[in-house]
Amino acid sequence: MSDAPDLRFRSDMTVELVKHSAADTDVLWAARVSTAGEQSLDELEKDPERSRGLINFLMRDRHGSPFEHNSMTFFISAPLFVFREFHRHRVGWSYNEESGRYRELEPVFYVPDASRRLVQEGRPGKYRFVEGTEKQHRLVTESLEDSYRRSYEAYQGMLAAGVAREVARAALPVGLYSSMYATCNARSLMHFLGLRTQHELARVPSFPQREIEMVAERMEEHWAGLMPLTHAAFNANGRVAP
Repeated sequence: MSDAPDLRFRSDMTVELVKHSAADTDVLWAARVSTAGEQSLDELEKDPERSRGLINFLMRDRHGSPFEHNSMTFFISAPLFVFREFHRHRVGWSYNEESGRYRELEPVFYVPDASRRLVQEGRPGKYRFVEGTEKQHRLVTESLEDSYRRSYEAYQGMLAAGVAREVARAALPVGLYSSMYATCNARSLMHFLGLRTQHELARVPSFPQREIEMVAERMEEHWAGLMPLTHAAFNANGRVAP
């Protein structure tokens, strides 16, 4: 067997907006066709306050379909356990993830940094996370790195012995980084953000795992830049998707 490659350890998430067709005017165009017929974008932009009010009305009264006439595609790199949570979101989403059947998987693994709260207190359904001690953080780092080294050595050993990639990958843990393209519209993204972020403006509390929240926060930053009126209405109405 050849020398195993050096393992890489990360605590961050990659979220890149790779393409989009998404603007507040998409919402206005879709909504106003029901009362005014086809309109040009110039007509839609003539009265900014009216446009702001219409988007807020649609959000407040949960008229959701006008928020679906747009598209955003993100490139995301995160640990496998984040993707397993991500794929629970199915309505309005499309995914393509790298395949361990067709390529040798890179040795990149998740190790939480010092900002990650490690200790869970309280019973299921009513708990909180608190800071870990220096000793606990050291234990997590050393234990994960050791486990990752052993699992990747086992993976490499099976590949070197001629075992198929789709079988050998079973040795790899959920802390392995994967990558995918995820495509959604604003309505499906709002549903995702309502569940996967904890926010002071949220009408309905949510308790996401921190790692998927890190991804969600980056996605929200991109979306807010593309559709500022829609994002503002989302926040003003308790971050409840229409």
